[in-house]
Amino acid sequence: MLIAGFPAGAWGTNCYLVAPAAGEECVIIDPGHQAAQGVEEALKKHRLKPAAVVLTHGHIDHVASVVPVCGAHDVPAWIHPRDRYMLSDPEKALGRSIGMPLMGELTVGEPDDVKELTDGAKLELAGMEFSVAHAPGHTKGSVTFRLPEAADIPPILFSGDLLFAGSIGRTDLPGGDMDEMLDSLARVCLPLDDSTVVLPGHNEHTTIGRERATNPYLRQVAGGLGANPDAAPRRGI
Repeated sequence: MLIAGFPAGAWGTNCYLVAPAAGEECVIIDPGHQAAQGVEEALKKHRLKPAAVVLTHGHIDHVASVVPVCGAHDVPAWIHPRDRYMLSDPEKALGRSIGMPLMGELTVGEPDDVKELTDGAKLELAGMEFSVAHAPGHTKGSVTFRLPEAADIPPILFSGDLLFAGSIGRTDLPGGDMDEMLDSLARVCLPLDDSTVVLPGHNEHTTIGRERATNPYLRQVAGGLGANPDAAPRRGI
């Protein structure tokens, strides 16, 4: 397994390229703001050929480079239908007073080939099987992608903005909902083995075991406290 990741653009969003090995087909996860050059550099370095782009959700910091990346390699983009509108209308999804310019140099819109994700789907891409879990809370169409344990490689969860090291995604933007977020954490994350490596949408990687022991939000849902306002802060990062 080869996973090449880098933080891209003004928001430092993690973009990942995943392949069975160097020199093979790959899947690109969340090519966000100013990610296109980094994607091309990683493709060249590891001699990879894109098979598809998959998106954990529709926020502009995760999808801003979808059109140029898909167009350059003639590959489809996969996104949950509840977030698809964000490809063409990112400002509607984020609100219009986030203190950072969104338009101008950004090319928004859908690539030529868009496919829709469903909860529980098994995507057979580039010789790998990605398990899809619908995980609303950060957005209505947020999903995670999971790769099973294989040989000496532990299971891997691409968590998007559901779960971070020590925190979760914010829920105060349009489409965000803390109750849905806590339900997604309980349903998607808690059943996973402690050895599962979490590769999030921002910041450093972690494991389910570490987050189960230290993350206040995961501890909250593990304790069956639901949306108890005293259990953890009401907003992630």
